[in-house]
Amino acid sequence: MKPFFPISKISKISPNMLIQPFFIDQKIKDKKPIKGLGKNYSWSSKKINQALEKDLKKGVKNFLLFIVPNQKQILPEDFSFHYDVIRDIKKQFGKDIVVLIDTCLCSITPDGHCGVSQHKKIDLQKTHYSLGVAANTYLEAGADIIAPSDMMKNTTKYLKKTFQVNGFNSAPIMSYSTKFKSNLYGPFREAAKSSPLGFDRSSYQLPVNDRDKAIKSSIDNAAQGADYLMVKPGMTSIDLINDIKSNTLLPTGVYQVSGEYASLNYLHKEKLGDYTKLLHESLLVFKRAKADFIITYGARDIVSYL
Repeated sequence: MKPFFPISKISKISPNMLIQPFFIDQKIKDKKPIKGLGKNYSWSSKKINQALEKDLKKGVKNFLLFIVPNQKQILPEDFSFHYDVIRDIKKQFGKDIVVLIDTCLCSITPDGHCGVSQHKKIDLQKTHYSLGVAANTYLEAGADIIAPSDMMKNTTKYLKKTFQVNGFNSAPIMSYSTKFKSNLYGPFREAAKSSPLGFDRSSYQLPVNDRDKAIKSSIDNAAQGADYLMVKPGMTSIDLINDIKSNTLLPTGVYQVSGEYASLNYLHKEKLGDYTKLLHESLLVFKRAKADFIITYGARDIVSYL
């Protein structure tokens, strides 16, 4: 199967390498602004297709979905809202768009952690079980790419095995393979309702000062069968991209996270810089660092500028 995001050999940013995030919240009836993220909103399931269609007409075709259900679950097993959202999107747009689904539990667990926790510790077996149920549900609904962002040990390996059992052998995984415990996720956590309670995420997300561990995490995910790798946050991880690619020979991208993007909006709002030029410059740096794809909340704004 032809890769959605091949290793890029060109020096310019192309629209095909840009990925636009979207939030779909079951509690919302229309749309709700996300503090700090400019023209990005949390959408209702009834309005999301209209929003996607507008971006598609602008030239964006890759979308990373964060689906936020009403009901929290101690052991997440019911992903029916996710299924309905994905199915309706793919029914309308089919192959015209590429649908990536963020695969994590932080928006559905009562404590906002990326896995099932007990006594302030992650239960890896239960976490893998729930992630497997989620990922297979997304694929059944028509998702093109599964993007596990949980950062738990051996998640990629576990998902690959469940895909084989359920007949999704060729389903691609875009692993959040080098994801740091960062202070730059604030606007996202508000939109995804995923601020952790009880304990922080240092037991499973990476420390920002450990370069070797960061690179090894991506190498491990590649060995487990990931098709695409990622560094997150983007700007604070650009020194890792080339080494990860050299060690894995896999397409590797960046996630320009909500805090990074919000800073560009703030500079523009305070008349300290031009938004489009700030955004373009930041994306050019990712491309200079050899990123093969870029997840940015400004994908829809930059395509016409390229």
